[in-house]
Amino acid sequence: MADGITSSPCSSEPDSPIGLNRGCLLRPGEDQDLDQDLTWLVPETPSPQLRTRRRRCNMETRSSSVAPAGSAEPDRPVSSKGNVSRKPKRRRLVEPSASFVPASCLQTFPLGNWVEAPSSSSSSAPSSSSSSTSHLDFGGKIGAIFWLLFLPAWVLFLILQVNQEDPSLTNFPRALPSLQTFWDFQAFGFVLLWILFQALLYILPVGQLSEGMPLRSGEKLRYRTNGFFAMVVSAVLVAAAVYHGVDLTYIHSHFLQLATASFLVSLLLSIYLFIRSRSAGPEQRALGGNSGNVAYDFFKGRELNPRINNFDLKFFCEMRPGLIGWCLINLAMALAEMKQQGLDAPSHSMILVNVFQLLYVTDGLWNEEAILTTMDLMHDGFGFMLAFGDLVWVPFTYTLQAYYLVGHPNPLSPPLLTAIILLKLVGFYIFRKSNSEKNAFRRNPSDPKLSHLKTIPTATGKSLLVSGWWGVVRHPNYLGDLVMALAWSLPCGFSHLLPWYYMIYFIILLVHRDSRDMSECRRKYGSAWDEYCRTVRYRIIPGVY
Repeated sequence: MADGITSSPCSSEPDSPIGLNRGCLLRPGEDQDLDQDLTWLVPETPSPQLRTRRRRCNMETRSSSVAPAGSAEPDRPVSSKGNVSRKPKRRRLVEPSASFVPASCLQTFPLGNWVEAPSSSSSSAPSSSSSSTSHLDFGGKIGAIFWLLFLPAWVLFLILQVNQEDPSLTNFPRALPSLQTFWDFQAFGFVLLWILFQALLYILPVGQLSEGMPLRSGEKLRYRTNGFFAMVVSAVLVAAAVYHGVDLTYIHSHFLQLATASFLVSLLLSIYLFIRSRSAGPEQRALGGNSGNVAYDFFKGRELNPRINNFDLKFFCEMRPGLIGWCLINLAMALAEMKQQGLDAPSHSMILVNVFQLLYVTDGLWNEEAILTTMDLMHDGFGFMLAFGDLVWVPFTYTLQAYYLVGHPNPLSPPLLTAIILLKLVGFYIFRKSNSEKNAFRRNPSDPKLSHLKTIPTATGKSLLVSGWWGVVRHPNYLGDLVMALAWSLPCGFSHLLPWYYMIYFIILLVHRDSRDMSECRRKYGSAWDEYCRTVRYRIIPGVY
Protein backbone atom coordinates (compact mmCIF):
# COMPACT_ATOMS: atom_id res chain seq x y z
CA MET A 1 0.00 0.00 0.00
CA ALA A 2 1.24 3.48 -0.79
CA ASP A 3 2.33 5.90 1.85
CA GLY A 4 -1.03 7.60 1.79
CA ILE A 5 -4.28 7.32 -0.04
CA THR A 6 -6.78 9.97 -0.90
CA SER A 7 -10.22 8.76 -1.83
CA SER A 8 -11.15 11.76 -3.88
CA PRO A 9 -7.83 13.00 -5.13
CA CYS A 10 -8.79 16.47 -4.17
CA SER A 11 -11.90 16.13 -2.09
CA SER A 12 -12.81 17.51 1.30
CA GLU A 13 -16.54 16.98 1.26
CA PRO A 14 -17.82 15.67 4.53
CA ASP A 15 -20.51 13.05 4.75
CA SER A 16 -22.85 15.55 6.38
CA PRO A 17 -25.09 18.22 4.97
CA ILE A 18 -22.73 20.95 6.01
CA GLY A 19 -20.63 19.63 3.24
CA LEU A 20 -22.85 21.34 0.79
CA ASN A 21 -23.21 24.47 2.72
CA ARG A 22 -19.65 25.15 3.17
CA GLY A 23 -19.78 28.58 4.56
CA CYS A 24 -23.29 27.59 3.85
CA LEU A 25 -23.29 29.98 0.97
CA LEU A 26 -20.41 29.88 -1.47
CA ARG A 27 -18.79 25.57 0.21
CA PRO A 28 -20.15 24.85 1.45
CA GLY A 29 -18.22 23.94 2.36
CA GLU A 30 -17.28 24.60 1.49
CA ASP A 31 -14.64 24.87 1.08
CA GLN A 32 -16.70 26.93 0.90
CA ASP A 33 -12.18 28.98 -1.42
CA LEU A 34 -14.89 26.35 -1.67
CA ASP A 35 -13.49 23.04 -0.40
CA GLN A 36 -10.19 22.71 -2.06
CA ASP A 37 -10.18 19.01 -1.96
CA LEU A 38 -6.84 18.16 -0.45
CA THR A 39 -7.79 17.26 3.10
CA TRP A 40 -8.35 13.54 2.70
CA LEU A 41 -4.62 12.87 2.49
CA VAL A 42 -4.00 10.41 5.27
CA PRO A 43 -0.40 10.29 6.49
CA GLU A 44 1.06 6.87 7.23
CA THR A 45 4.44 5.60 8.38
CA PRO A 46 6.87 6.64 5.62
CA SER A 47 7.97 3.87 3.28
CA PRO A 48 11.63 3.42 2.29
CA GLN A 49 10.86 5.01 -1.07
CA LEU A 50 9.31 8.06 0.60
CA ARG A 51 12.26 8.37 2.98
CA THR A 52 14.57 8.32 -0.04
CA ARG A 53 12.52 11.08 -1.68
CA ARG A 54 12.75 13.10 1.51
CA ARG A 55 16.55 12.82 1.55
CA ARG A 56 16.63 13.93 -2.05
CA CYS A 57 14.40 16.89 -1.32
CA ASN A 58 16.59 17.94 1.60
CA MET A 59 19.64 17.77 -0.61
CA GLU A 60 17.90 19.81 -3.30
CA THR A 61 16.87 22.42 -0.76
CA ARG A 62 20.43 22.78 0.54
CA SER A 63 21.70 23.30 -3.01
CA SER A 64 18.81 25.72 -3.85
CA SER A 65 17.87 23.76 -6.93
CA VAL A 66 15.21 21.28 -7.98
CA ALA A 67 16.08 18.21 -9.97
CA PRO A 68 14.01 17.39 -13.04
CA ALA A 69 11.22 14.89 -12.55
CA GLY A 70 12.44 11.37 -12.93
CA SER A 71 16.16 12.21 -12.65
CA ALA A 72 18.38 9.89 -10.67
CA GLU A 73 19.66 11.22 -7.39
CA PRO A 74 21.96 9.64 -4.80
CA ASP A 75 20.46 8.67 -1.49
CA ARG A 76 23.05 10.77 0.30
CA PRO A 77 24.36 14.20 -0.66
CA VAL A 78 27.86 14.66 -2.03
CA SER A 79 30.19 17.36 -0.73
CA SER A 80 31.97 19.84 -2.97
CA LYS A 81 35.09 17.68 -2.78
CA GLY A 82 33.26 14.66 -4.12
CA ASN A 83 33.15 12.81 -0.82
CA VAL A 84 29.95 11.41 0.55
CA SER A 85 28.89 13.59 3.41
CA ARG A 86 27.14 12.55 6.55
CA LYS A 87 23.40 12.06 6.33
CA PRO A 88 21.86 15.49 6.91
CA LYS A 89 19.45 16.02 9.72
CA ARG A 90 15.95 15.24 8.49
CA ARG A 91 13.94 18.37 7.93
CA ARG A 92 10.24 18.77 7.47
CA LEU A 93 9.32 20.31 4.14
CA VAL A 94 6.08 22.04 3.40
CA GLU A 95 4.61 23.63 0.33
CA PRO A 96 3.92 27.34 0.76
CA SER A 97 0.70 27.38 -1.23
CA ALA A 98 -0.83 24.38 0.56
CA SER A 99 -2.05 26.36 3.52
CA PHE A 100 -5.25 24.37 3.52
CA VAL A 101 -3.36 21.27 4.69
CA PRO A 102 -2.40 21.33 8.36
CA ALA A 103 1.35 21.53 8.75
CA SER A 104 1.36 18.74 11.31
CA CYS A 105 -0.16 16.40 8.70
CA LEU A 106 2.10 17.40 5.83
CA GLN A 107 4.03 14.36 4.76
CA THR A 108 3.48 15.11 1.09
CA PHE A 109 6.15 16.35 -1.25
CA PRO A 110 4.54 18.18 -4.15
CA LEU A 111 6.07 18.66 -7.55
CA GLY A 112 7.79 22.03 -7.86
CA ASN A 113 9.87 24.29 -5.66
CA TRP A 114 10.45 23.50 -2.02
CA VAL A 115 10.40 25.70 1.06
CA GLU A 116 12.09 24.43 4.16
CA ALA A 117 9.94 24.55 7.27
CA PRO A 118 11.37 25.25 10.73
CA SER A 119 13.19 22.30 12.21
CA SER A 120 11.66 20.32 15.03
CA SER A 121 13.77 22.22 17.50
CA SER A 122 12.07 25.49 16.66
CA SER A 123 8.80 26.64 18.06
CA SER A 124 5.79 24.81 16.71
CA ALA A 125 3.69 27.93 16.58
CA PRO A 126 4.07 29.87 13.39
CA SER A 127 5.03 33.48 13.41
CA SER A 128 2.54 36.13 12.53
CA SER A 129 4.22 36.70 9.23
CA SER A 130 4.11 33.06 8.29
CA SER A 131 0.41 32.83 9.09
CA SER A 132 -0.66 35.99 7.24
CA THR A 133 -2.99 35.56 4.28
CA SER A 134 -1.44 36.17 0.87
CA HIS A 135 -4.07 34.62 -1.42
CA LEU A 136 -7.51 36.25 -1.08
CA ASP A 137 -10.65 34.34 -2.08
CA PHE A 138 -14.12 35.59 -3.03
CA GLY A 139 -12.83 38.52 -5.06
CA GLY A 140 -10.37 39.79 -2.46
CA LYS A 141 -10.98 42.95 -0.46
CA ILE A 142 -13.56 44.43 -2.83
CA GLY A 143 -15.26 41.04 -3.14
CA ALA A 144 -15.60 40.76 0.64
CA ILE A 145 -17.48 44.05 0.77
CA PHE A 146 -19.69 42.89 -2.08
CA TRP A 147 -20.59 39.62 -0.36
CA LEU A 148 -21.22 41.36 2.96
CA LEU A 149 -23.88 43.47 1.22
CA PHE A 150 -25.17 41.00 -1.35
CA LEU A 151 -25.81 37.92 0.77
CA PRO A 152 -28.32 39.49 3.21
CA ALA A 153 -29.99 41.30 0.29
CA TRP A 154 -30.31 38.04 -1.65
CA VAL A 155 -31.91 36.21 1.27
CA LEU A 156 -34.33 39.12 1.68
CA PHE A 157 -35.22 38.97 -2.01
CA LEU A 158 -35.92 35.22 -1.86
CA ILE A 159 -38.17 35.59 1.19
CA LEU A 160 -40.15 38.46 -0.34
CA GLN A 161 -40.40 36.64 -3.65
CA VAL A 162 -41.64 33.29 -2.31
CA ASN A 163 -44.28 35.09 -0.25
CA GLN A 164 -45.97 36.48 -3.36
CA GLU A 165 -49.04 34.95 -4.95
CA ASP A 166 -47.09 34.78 -8.21
CA PRO A 167 -43.44 34.13 -7.29
CA SER A 168 -42.19 34.32 -10.88
CA LEU A 169 -38.73 35.81 -11.10
CA THR A 170 -40.07 38.40 -13.56
CA ASN A 171 -42.63 39.50 -11.00
CA PHE A 172 -40.40 41.45 -8.62
CA PRO A 173 -41.86 42.86 -5.42
CA ARG A 174 -43.18 46.31 -6.27
CA ALA A 175 -41.90 47.93 -3.08
CA LEU A 176 -40.06 46.99 0.08
CA PRO A 177 -42.21 46.52 3.18
CA SER A 178 -42.04 49.23 5.83
CA LEU A 179 -39.17 49.02 8.29
CA GLN A 180 -41.59 48.04 11.06
CA THR A 181 -42.45 44.91 9.06
CA PHE A 182 -38.90 43.59 9.34
CA TRP A 183 -38.69 43.68 13.11
CA ASP A 184 -40.55 41.90 15.88
CA PHE A 185 -39.18 41.65 19.43
CA GLN A 186 -41.05 38.43 20.02
CA ALA A 187 -39.43 36.85 16.95
CA PHE A 188 -36.02 38.04 18.16
CA GLY A 189 -36.73 36.47 21.55
CA PHE A 190 -37.70 33.17 19.95
CA VAL A 191 -34.47 33.08 17.94
CA LEU A 192 -32.37 33.74 21.05
CA LEU A 193 -34.32 31.13 23.01
CA TRP A 194 -33.79 28.54 20.28
CA ILE A 195 -30.04 29.16 20.15
CA LEU A 196 -29.71 29.07 23.95
CA PHE A 197 -31.71 25.85 24.10
CA GLN A 198 -29.42 24.21 21.55
CA ALA A 199 -26.38 25.51 23.46
CA LEU A 200 -27.72 23.88 26.62
CA LEU A 201 -28.09 20.54 24.84
CA TYR A 202 -24.58 20.91 23.44
CA ILE A 203 -22.89 21.30 26.83
CA LEU A 204 -24.75 18.41 28.47
CA PRO A 205 -22.37 15.51 29.26
CA VAL A 206 -24.13 13.25 26.78
CA GLY A 207 -22.45 11.62 23.80
CA GLN A 208 -18.81 11.01 23.09
CA LEU A 209 -15.90 13.42 23.12
CA SER A 210 -14.28 13.30 19.69
CA GLU A 211 -10.80 14.48 18.80
CA GLY A 212 -10.37 16.91 15.95
CA MET A 213 -7.58 16.90 13.41
CA PRO A 214 -4.15 18.18 14.51
CA LEU A 215 -3.75 21.94 14.46
CA ARG A 216 -0.62 23.69 13.20
CA SER A 217 0.70 23.56 16.76
CA GLY A 218 0.10 19.81 16.89
CA GLU A 219 -2.72 20.18 19.42
CA LYS A 220 -5.95 18.22 18.97
CA LEU A 221 -9.12 19.83 20.25
CA ARG A 222 -11.95 17.77 21.68
CA TYR A 223 -15.59 18.18 20.69
CA ARG A 224 -18.83 16.98 22.24
CA THR A 225 -20.52 15.18 19.33
CA ASN A 226 -24.07 14.78 20.58
CA GLY A 227 -25.92 16.40 17.68
CA PHE A 228 -28.26 13.45 17.13
CA PHE A 229 -29.19 13.55 20.82
CA ALA A 230 -29.92 17.27 20.49
CA MET A 231 -32.17 16.61 17.53
CA VAL A 232 -34.14 13.89 19.32
CA VAL A 233 -34.66 16.07 22.40
CA SER A 234 -35.68 18.99 20.19
CA ALA A 235 -38.18 16.80 18.34
CA VAL A 236 -39.73 15.57 21.60
CA LEU A 237 -40.02 19.12 22.93
CA VAL A 238 -41.61 20.41 19.70
CA ALA A 239 -44.07 17.50 19.64
CA ALA A 240 -45.05 18.23 23.25
CA ALA A 241 -45.50 21.92 22.43
CA VAL A 242 -47.78 21.14 19.48
CA TYR A 243 -49.76 18.69 21.60
CA HIS A 244 -50.36 21.43 24.19
CA GLY A 245 -51.62 23.86 21.59
CA VAL A 246 -48.55 25.87 20.55
CA ASP A 247 -49.19 27.26 17.06
CA LEU A 248 -46.06 26.59 14.99
CA THR A 249 -47.60 28.34 11.99
CA TYR A 250 -46.25 31.48 13.68
CA ILE A 251 -42.97 30.58 11.94
CA HIS A 252 -44.65 30.85 8.54
CA SER A 253 -46.48 34.11 9.27
CA HIS A 254 -43.36 35.71 10.83
CA PHE A 255 -40.77 34.21 8.49
CA LEU A 256 -39.35 37.59 7.49
CA GLN A 257 -39.08 38.79 11.10
CA LEU A 258 -37.39 35.57 12.19
CA ALA A 259 -34.90 35.87 9.33
CA THR A 260 -34.17 39.48 10.30
CA ALA A 261 -33.62 38.46 13.93
CA SER A 262 -31.29 35.64 12.87
CA PHE A 263 -29.34 38.03 10.67
CA LEU A 264 -28.92 40.42 13.60
CA VAL A 265 -27.67 37.58 15.80
CA SER A 266 -25.18 36.48 13.12
CA LEU A 267 -23.97 40.06 12.70
CA LEU A 268 -23.48 40.60 16.43
CA LEU A 269 -21.72 37.25 16.69
CA SER A 270 -19.42 38.19 13.79
CA ILE A 271 -18.52 41.51 15.46
CA TYR A 272 -17.74 39.70 18.73
CA LEU A 273 -15.61 37.15 16.88
CA PHE A 274 -13.66 39.84 15.05
CA ILE A 275 -12.98 41.83 18.24
CA ARG A 276 -11.81 38.81 20.21
CA SER A 277 -9.62 37.63 17.31
CA ARG A 278 -7.43 40.70 17.75
CA SER A 279 -6.04 39.15 20.93
CA ALA A 280 -5.61 35.69 19.39
CA GLY A 281 -2.05 34.45 18.99
CA PRO A 282 -0.57 33.64 15.56
CA GLU A 283 -1.13 29.90 16.08
CA GLN A 284 -4.82 30.56 16.80
CA ARG A 285 -5.49 32.45 13.60
CA ALA A 286 -6.78 30.95 10.39
CA LEU A 287 -4.42 31.13 7.45
CA GLY A 288 -7.21 32.25 5.15
CA GLY A 289 -8.59 35.18 7.17
CA ASN A 290 -5.52 37.00 8.42
CA SER A 291 -4.92 39.47 5.58
CA GLY A 292 -4.83 42.67 7.63
CA ASN A 293 -7.82 44.09 5.74
CA VAL A 294 -10.74 44.70 8.10
CA ALA A 295 -13.55 43.91 5.65
CA TYR A 296 -11.94 40.75 4.30
CA ASP A 297 -10.93 39.37 7.71
CA PHE A 298 -14.36 40.21 9.13
CA PHE A 299 -15.97 38.25 6.30
CA LYS A 300 -13.64 35.23 6.30
CA GLY A 301 -12.93 35.07 10.03
CA ARG A 302 -9.55 35.50 11.72
CA GLU A 303 -9.66 33.04 14.62
CA LEU A 304 -9.68 29.37 13.70
CA ASN A 305 -11.30 27.82 16.77
CA PRO A 306 -12.87 30.51 18.98
CA ARG A 307 -13.88 28.95 22.28
CA ILE A 308 -15.42 30.09 25.53
CA ASN A 309 -13.83 27.60 27.91
CA ASN A 310 -14.66 24.28 26.20
CA PHE A 311 -17.61 25.66 24.22
CA ASP A 312 -16.52 25.69 20.58
CA LEU A 313 -18.52 28.44 18.88
CA LYS A 314 -17.81 27.39 15.30
CA PHE A 315 -18.56 23.70 15.80
CA PHE A 316 -21.78 24.54 17.64
CA CYS A 317 -23.08 26.90 14.97
CA GLU A 318 -22.14 24.58 12.12
CA MET A 319 -24.31 21.66 13.21
CA ARG A 320 -26.95 22.79 15.68
CA PRO A 321 -29.19 25.89 15.48
CA GLY A 322 -29.41 26.15 11.70
CA LEU A 323 -29.62 22.48 10.73
CA ILE A 324 -32.11 21.43 13.39
CA GLY A 325 -33.92 24.73 12.82
CA TRP A 326 -34.20 23.79 9.13
CA CYS A 327 -36.30 20.75 10.11
CA LEU A 328 -38.39 22.79 12.57
CA ILE A 329 -39.23 25.35 9.88
CA ASN A 330 -40.19 22.58 7.44
CA LEU A 331 -42.58 21.13 10.02
CA ALA A 332 -44.09 24.57 10.57
CA MET A 333 -44.64 24.91 6.82
CA ALA A 334 -46.47 21.57 6.73
CA LEU A 335 -48.81 22.75 9.50
CA ALA A 336 -49.26 26.09 7.70
CA GLU A 337 -50.22 24.27 4.50
CA MET A 338 -52.86 22.27 6.33
CA LYS A 339 -54.26 25.45 7.87
CA GLN A 340 -54.18 27.54 4.69
CA GLN A 341 -55.42 24.85 2.31
CA GLY A 342 -57.96 23.35 4.73
CA LEU A 343 -56.34 19.90 4.75
CA ASP A 344 -56.55 17.18 7.37
CA ALA A 345 -52.97 16.14 6.60
CA PRO A 346 -50.05 17.62 4.66
CA SER A 347 -50.01 17.04 0.92
CA HIS A 348 -47.87 14.29 -0.54
CA SER A 349 -45.50 16.90 -1.96
CA MET A 350 -45.04 18.53 1.45
CA ILE A 351 -44.52 15.16 3.12
CA LEU A 352 -41.81 14.23 0.60
CA VAL A 353 -39.93 17.51 1.07
CA ASN A 354 -40.11 17.20 4.86
CA VAL A 355 -39.09 13.55 5.01
CA PHE A 356 -36.30 13.87 2.43
CA GLN A 357 -34.67 16.84 4.10
CA LEU A 358 -35.21 15.40 7.59
CA LEU A 359 -33.38 12.24 6.50
CA TYR A 360 -30.54 14.37 5.13
CA VAL A 361 -30.10 16.37 8.33
CA THR A 362 -30.48 13.30 10.54
CA ASP A 363 -27.78 11.52 8.57
CA GLY A 364 -25.47 14.49 9.04
CA LEU A 365 -26.05 14.65 12.80
CA TRP A 366 -25.70 10.89 13.19
CA ASN A 367 -22.31 11.18 11.45
CA GLU A 368 -21.47 14.46 13.17
CA GLU A 369 -17.89 13.44 13.83
CA ALA A 370 -17.18 13.61 10.09
CA ILE A 371 -17.35 17.41 10.10
CA LEU A 372 -14.17 17.51 12.18
CA THR A 373 -12.16 16.75 9.02
CA THR A 374 -13.80 19.38 6.81
CA MET A 375 -12.40 22.66 5.56
CA ASP A 376 -14.80 24.59 7.79
CA LEU A 377 -13.44 23.11 11.01
CA MET A 378 -9.82 22.56 10.04
CA HIS A 379 -8.86 25.65 8.08
CA ASP A 380 -11.55 28.34 7.86
CA GLY A 381 -11.73 31.07 10.44
CA PHE A 382 -15.05 31.77 12.10
CA GLY A 383 -16.36 35.07 10.78
CA PHE A 384 -19.36 36.51 9.02
CA MET A 385 -19.26 33.98 6.16
CA LEU A 386 -19.80 30.97 8.38
CA ALA A 387 -21.92 32.72 11.03
CA PHE A 388 -24.35 34.09 8.44
CA GLY A 389 -24.32 30.81 6.55
CA ASP A 390 -25.04 28.69 9.62
CA LEU A 391 -27.70 30.89 11.19
CA VAL A 392 -29.40 32.53 8.20
CA TRP A 393 -28.54 30.96 4.84
CA VAL A 394 -29.28 27.36 5.75
CA PRO A 395 -32.56 27.69 7.70
CA PHE A 396 -34.08 30.45 5.54
CA THR A 397 -33.08 29.44 1.99
CA TYR A 398 -33.01 25.64 2.22
CA THR A 399 -36.65 25.73 3.36
CA LEU A 400 -37.89 27.48 0.21
CA GLN A 401 -39.45 24.31 -1.23
CA ALA A 402 -41.60 23.80 1.86
CA TYR A 403 -42.51 27.51 2.02
CA TYR A 404 -43.47 27.48 -1.67
CA LEU A 405 -45.80 24.50 -1.24
CA VAL A 406 -47.80 26.28 1.48
CA GLY A 407 -49.40 28.60 -1.07
CA HIS A 408 -48.77 26.63 -4.26
CA PRO A 409 -49.93 23.01 -3.77
CA ASN A 410 -48.77 20.49 -6.36
CA PRO A 411 -50.65 17.17 -6.41
CA LEU A 412 -48.59 14.10 -7.32
CA SER A 413 -49.83 11.03 -9.14
CA PRO A 414 -48.92 7.63 -7.61
CA PRO A 415 -46.40 6.79 -10.38
CA LEU A 416 -44.67 10.17 -10.02
CA LEU A 417 -44.69 9.85 -6.24
CA THR A 418 -43.03 6.43 -6.49
CA ALA A 419 -40.45 7.67 -9.00
CA ILE A 420 -39.44 10.59 -6.78
CA ILE A 421 -39.03 8.31 -3.77
CA LEU A 422 -36.85 5.89 -5.76
CA LEU A 423 -34.78 8.80 -7.03
CA LYS A 424 -34.16 9.99 -3.50
CA LEU A 425 -33.15 6.51 -2.34
CA VAL A 426 -30.71 6.12 -5.23
CA GLY A 427 -29.15 9.51 -4.51
CA PHE A 428 -28.86 8.78 -0.81
CA TYR A 429 -27.25 5.39 -1.50
CA ILE A 430 -24.61 6.94 -3.77
CA PHE A 431 -23.99 9.73 -1.27
CA ARG A 432 -23.65 7.43 1.74
CA LYS A 433 -21.74 4.64 -0.02
CA SER A 434 -19.16 6.95 -1.58
CA ASN A 435 -18.59 8.79 1.69
CA SER A 436 -18.23 5.47 3.53
CA GLU A 437 -15.54 4.39 1.06
CA LYS A 438 -13.77 7.69 1.51
CA ASN A 439 -13.90 7.54 5.29
CA ALA A 440 -12.58 3.97 5.32
CA PHE A 441 -9.46 5.13 3.49
CA ARG A 442 -9.17 8.26 5.56
CA ARG A 443 -9.15 6.30 8.82
CA ASN A 444 -7.02 3.30 7.84
CA PRO A 445 -5.72 3.12 4.26
CA SER A 446 -3.63 0.07 5.20
CA ASP A 447 -6.68 -1.99 6.17
CA PRO A 448 -6.30 -5.44 4.54
CA LYS A 449 -10.02 -5.33 3.67
CA LEU A 450 -9.24 -2.47 1.27
CA SER A 451 -6.17 -4.02 -0.36
CA HIS A 452 -8.15 -5.12 -3.43
CA LEU A 453 -8.95 -1.56 -4.42
CA LYS A 454 -6.89 0.05 -7.17
CA THR A 455 -4.88 3.22 -6.73
CA ILE A 456 -2.53 5.41 -8.74
CA PRO A 457 0.70 6.33 -6.92
CA THR A 458 1.91 9.92 -7.01
CA ALA A 459 5.21 11.66 -6.37
CA THR A 460 3.75 13.13 -3.19
CA GLY A 461 3.80 9.77 -1.40
CA LYS A 462 0.03 9.51 -1.62
CA SER A 463 -2.14 7.48 -3.95
CA LEU A 464 -5.31 8.33 -5.86
CA LEU A 465 -8.20 5.93 -5.38
CA VAL A 466 -9.73 4.67 -8.64
CA SER A 467 -12.00 1.90 -7.35
CA GLY A 468 -15.52 1.68 -6.05
CA TRP A 469 -17.64 4.76 -6.64
CA TRP A 470 -14.44 6.81 -6.85
CA GLY A 471 -13.59 4.90 -10.01
CA VAL A 472 -16.91 5.78 -11.65
CA VAL A 473 -16.66 9.56 -11.34
CA ARG A 474 -14.22 11.86 -9.59
CA HIS A 475 -16.85 13.23 -7.22
CA PRO A 476 -19.45 10.52 -6.56
CA ASN A 477 -20.66 12.26 -3.40
CA TYR A 478 -21.42 15.32 -5.55
CA LEU A 479 -23.43 13.02 -7.81
CA GLY A 480 -25.43 11.68 -4.86
CA ASP A 481 -26.03 15.20 -3.60
CA LEU A 482 -27.32 16.35 -6.99
CA VAL A 483 -29.69 13.41 -7.30
CA MET A 484 -31.09 14.13 -3.84
CA ALA A 485 -31.42 17.84 -4.65
CA LEU A 486 -33.43 16.89 -7.73
CA ALA A 487 -35.73 14.75 -5.57
CA TRP A 488 -36.25 17.74 -3.23
CA SER A 489 -37.35 20.00 -6.09
CA LEU A 490 -39.54 17.69 -8.16
CA PRO A 491 -42.44 17.68 -5.63
CA CYS A 492 -42.84 21.43 -6.31
CA GLY A 493 -43.56 20.92 -10.01
CA PHE A 494 -42.48 23.15 -12.87
CA SER A 495 -44.85 26.12 -12.60
CA HIS A 496 -42.18 28.41 -11.13
CA LEU A 497 -38.40 28.51 -11.07
CA LEU A 498 -38.07 29.66 -7.46
CA PRO A 499 -38.43 26.23 -5.77
CA TRP A 500 -35.67 25.02 -8.08
CA TYR A 501 -33.36 27.66 -6.67
CA TYR A 502 -31.46 25.17 -4.51
CA MET A 503 -30.86 22.81 -7.43
CA ILE A 504 -29.58 25.62 -9.68
CA TYR A 505 -27.43 27.09 -6.92
CA PHE A 506 -25.97 23.69 -6.12
CA ILE A 507 -25.06 22.90 -9.74
CA ILE A 508 -23.23 26.22 -10.11
CA LEU A 509 -21.49 25.65 -6.78
CA LEU A 510 -20.29 22.14 -7.61
CA VAL A 511 -19.13 22.95 -11.14
CA HIS A 512 -17.14 25.93 -9.84
CA ARG A 513 -15.67 23.85 -7.04
CA ASP A 514 -14.75 21.07 -9.44
CA SER A 515 -12.91 23.49 -11.74
CA ARG A 516 -10.86 24.75 -8.79
CA ASP A 517 -10.13 21.18 -7.73
CA MET A 518 -8.88 20.33 -11.21
CA SER A 519 -6.41 23.22 -11.27
CA GLU A 520 -5.12 22.52 -7.77
CA CYS A 521 -4.77 18.77 -8.28
CA ARG A 522 -2.99 19.17 -11.60
CA ARG A 523 -0.51 21.50 -9.94
CA LYS A 524 -0.01 19.17 -6.99
CA TYR A 525 0.04 15.74 -8.63
CA GLY A 526 1.45 16.53 -12.09
CA SER A 527 1.58 13.57 -14.45
CA ALA A 528 -0.15 11.29 -11.93
CA TRP A 529 -3.19 13.55 -12.11
CA ASP A 530 -3.23 13.31 -15.93
CA GLU A 531 -3.16 9.52 -15.61
CA TYR A 532 -5.97 9.69 -13.07
CA CYS A 533 -8.10 11.81 -15.43
CA ARG A 534 -7.58 9.26 -18.21
CA THR A 535 -8.64 6.46 -15.85
CA VAL A 536 -11.66 8.24 -14.33
CA ARG A 537 -12.95 10.23 -17.28
CA TYR A 538 -16.05 11.88 -15.87
CA ARG A 539 -16.11 14.48 -13.13
CA ILE A 540 -19.60 14.27 -11.61
CA ILE A 541 -22.19 12.72 -13.95
CA PRO A 542 -21.17 9.48 -15.75
CA GLY A 543 -21.30 9.85 -19.52
CA VAL A 544 -22.27 13.53 -19.31
CA TYR A 545 -19.83 15.64 -17.28
